[in-house]
Amino acid sequence: MGLLQERLGHYDRPQHYKEMGIYPYFREIEGKQGTEVIMEGKPVLMFGSNAYTGLTGDERVIKAGIAAMEKYGSGCAGSRFLNGTLDIHVQLEKELAGFVGKQEALCFPTGFTVNSGVLGVLTDRHDYIICDDRDHASIVDGVRGSFSHRLKYKHNDMCDLESQLCRLPADAVKLIVVDGVFSMEGDLAPLPKIIELKKKYPGTAVMVDEAHGIGVFGRQGRGVCDHFGVTDDVDLIMGTFSKSLASIGGFIAADSAIINYLRHHTRTYIFSASCTPAATAAAREALHIIQSEPERIERLWDVTNYALKCFREAGFEIGDTESPIIPLYVRDVDKTFLVTKLAFDAGVFINPVIPPACAPQDTLVRYALMATHTKEQVDKSVERLSKVFRELDIIK
Repeated sequence: MGLLQERLGHYDRPQHYKEMGIYPYFREIEGKQGTEVIMEGKPVLMFGSNAYTGLTGDERVIKAGIAAMEKYGSGCAGSRFLNGTLDIHVQLEKELAGFVGKQEALCFPTGFTVNSGVLGVLTDRHDYIICDDRDHASIVDGVRGSFSHRLKYKHNDMCDLESQLCRLPADAVKLIVVDGVFSMEGDLAPLPKIIELKKKYPGTAVMVDEAHGIGVFGRQGRGVCDHFGVTDDVDLIMGTFSKSLASIGGFIAADSAIINYLRHHTRTYIFSASCTPAATAAAREALHIIQSEPERIERLWDVTNYALKCFREAGFEIGDTESPIIPLYVRDVDKTFLVTKLAFDAGVFINPVIPPACAPQDTLVRYALMATHTKEQVDKSVERLSKVFRELDIIK
């Protein structure tokens, strides 16, 4: 055995939880993702998906992907920079830019590569990137790749953010990067207050990750920036296809000067193969659907508000969520895994959230809703989860 294998072989936490029978990852789904999925040969209620619009199994989206594969093939065999640009890539970028209210957009093969690539090149060594301490891992990795000074502020704490901004030089770029909707806790960034600080301190710019906001908030699902009416004051808007847009990929939208620079400098864009034809066409079709079916987002909010009410009445601790993401706090790693297993045994799929995705004292299971969920499905899940949480003495 080599030194590398010997060193890495000491990592045995997964084996520990497998022996306990509560290892919660890589569970296999045997078909399309919807409000109910087949796992281990049995139906399970799916409350662990990010498909907020419920479009992953929509026949129109599937047909669009098939038609694109038949026309363009299965892949592009190269990067956008060289041979991998299709006309549908350009069409989707134009539509996304218009949708989120910016001049131009760039599409990437995944949402993670948007943040990890853009943040590495957007500012230089004399500048500052300031992040909320609960920003997504892709933002964290992107900031690590930057030569800029890196700062954090306490979650949604505008006093802490201002205390850092006021100490920074006026002639440096100060880029505030924040999730519009925080993916684990479901609460929103206070974007109006962040924009106030941007205007107060010269040289400040704002980038908002709308991964969990698009298809959920704002007019026709345009996101949290639209919801708060601050789109024009936000410099960069990032989004993904893997959630409300029922595909895989991501994008960054901004004014033409920023996009022109990113198009020629972002390594994860230049050196990654472009989005597949099927993924691109599927995302574009989903974008069309959410704009033409406002009732879909209305249904999402109807079932979300119903679920929030049910969990609160049942005595769950759900924090400050304002979205279809509902954290059910457990506050113990082993119990969080046990809850996940017992819920699955009872026919409910939820996701465990442990460090580094949260603080050790804030472990939770993440329950998320889709527009296609019914109130009856919510009732069943709340009843079953209540039984599990009571058995483990998490709620009374």
